[in-house]
Amino acid sequence: MAGISAQPTTRRLGRGRLLVRRFARNRMAMVGLVGILVLVLLAVLGPYLLPWGLTDMDSGYYLSPPSWRHPLGTTQNGRDMVTLTAYGLGRSLFIGFVTAILQTAIASVLGATAAYFGKLTDKSIMWVIDLFQIIPSFLIIGVVMKGYSNPDNGWIILAFMLAAWGWMMTARVVRALSMSLINREYVKAARYVGLSAPKIIFGHILPNISSLLIVDLTLGVAYAILSETGLTFLGIGIMAPATSLGTLIKDGSQLINSHLWIFAAPATVVLILALCVNAVGDGLRDALDPNSLSGGRA
Repeated sequence: MAGISAQPTTRRLGRGRLLVRRFARNRMAMVGLVGILVLVLLAVLGPYLLPWGLTDMDSGYYLSPPSWRHPLGTTQNGRDMVTLTAYGLGRSLFIGFVTAILQTAIASVLGATAAYFGKLTDKSIMWVIDLFQIIPSFLIIGVVMKGYSNPDNGWIILAFMLAAWGWMMTARVVRALSMSLINREYVKAARYVGLSAPKIIFGHILPNISSLLIVDLTLGVAYAILSETGLTFLGIGIMAPATSLGTLIKDGSQLINSHLWIFAAPATVVLILALCVNAVGDGLRDALDPNSLSGGRA
């Protein structure tokens, strides 16, 4: 009828778009995301775009301080620190992502399986968790890395070893959250219609605790990179001549009093990367938490 104005319709946001909007409103999280993207681009494209190669030596510029020719200086062999840092960053990022993915996957599967089946299965998985927690992981990783690793495969073995001893606490949390979902109506309905246990676990239980898994995956990257750096610094991580942020920090620490730039370049990258990952993790946690006000209103 004439004279009646049409009411504007309100478009509802899907969960994905709502989470993106809440995350984008967190300035620190966005700064962290941009920082991670810049570092990833440096690691991926740097070896192909930088003027110096990994093994190139600039004669006459041994232990040269930062300059236009070498913005982060050179090593005692005349190797460019920008190039070395880019290569080391790529290796450390690989270890970080592989470790985080593996340990989150192990924790989610075992934790949800223990909660779903209960009884003997639950007791067995909890016994394995308790066993892994009392075994000195530092000693086991050291023995394996010293006995079975070499410069070619050490970084791969280290990623798997860090994942093997980094999933237990998350598995306990996943088990506790999964137990709170077992008696929900949609899980009972899935059992009633005859869905198999894997379909219920992966289709109904784990998706409803995905916020925890996403945050754990993000923070696991920083944990793995810091662990690789620390273990390599102590001499039980990646072995030379393989390059990682840990090996660069270890080599630079021997010249820290006289040639600070060799230590400062990789150490600064580790610090920036850890801060960025933690900022993104906090942003994801706030965006996924409906009770958090840091992301503002939808």
